[in-house]
Amino acid sequence: MRVGLFVTCLVDLMRPSIGIAALQLLEDAGCEVVVPATQTCCGQPGYNSGDRKAALALARKVLAEFEACDYVVAPSGSCAGMIRTHYPDLFADQPAELSRITQLCARTYELTDFLVNVAKVEHVSGKFTGTVTYHDACSGLRELGVKTQPRTLLAKIEGLTLLEMIEAETCCGFGGAFAVKFGDISSRIADNKCANALATGADAIVLGDLGCMLNIEGRLRRKGDTKTRVLHVAEVLVGEETEQ
Repeated sequence: MRVGLFVTCLVDLMRPSIGIAALQLLEDAGCEVVVPATQTCCGQPGYNSGDRKAALALARKVLAEFEACDYVVAPSGSCAGMIRTHYPDLFADQPAELSRITQLCARTYELTDFLVNVAKVEHVSGKFTGTVTYHDACSGLRELGVKTQPRTLLAKIEGLTLLEMIEAETCCGFGGAFAVKFGDISSRIADNKCANALATGADAIVLGDLGCMLNIEGRLRRKGDTKTRVLHVAEVLVGEETEQ
């Protein structure tokens, strides 16, 4: 199957290793992976801020870049959720394009959801000696139903033990523009998330969305924790971060 990898802005700019890990996972699953060189943003920041014109322009760009793919996969619940859940709203008054965008939405998946439910992955290459706890990012969980999928894949990793934190499904405080508009509230929410994760005693916090990842890791480092690793699930599944 021909899979278009939507790398996402944050991955491209802040942690390209996640995109490389996602590419490896898809190729290991037997997919022909296409990574359009012109891809940029899914349009979520504009959409969340009320700039529908800019969001629609970017959505049209995504449609043109990925329409020929059998599936679109993103290592991010928020970006996959933007495409799959909110693009139909953007195109609601664009009847000529609505059918095309609806078909694209139906073929768009968050990475772990795709690996488990479409590619039916049975084995992963990663090895991890230690414990992890998993944070459920809001968009992936609530818009796409991503909950068991990453845990199913992590359970396949030799040497890894998952320790569930309390309130794993509670927001980390990022929320895109929310963290900018309501910084104090965001910081308090992040403190609660970090405390719950650290209470498990896990060696690493694992998640599937780079926005949450940056928020949680940033808060830990600002509070003096330089030991606890914060890893994207794709990195763990391919074993890229297990030695650090």
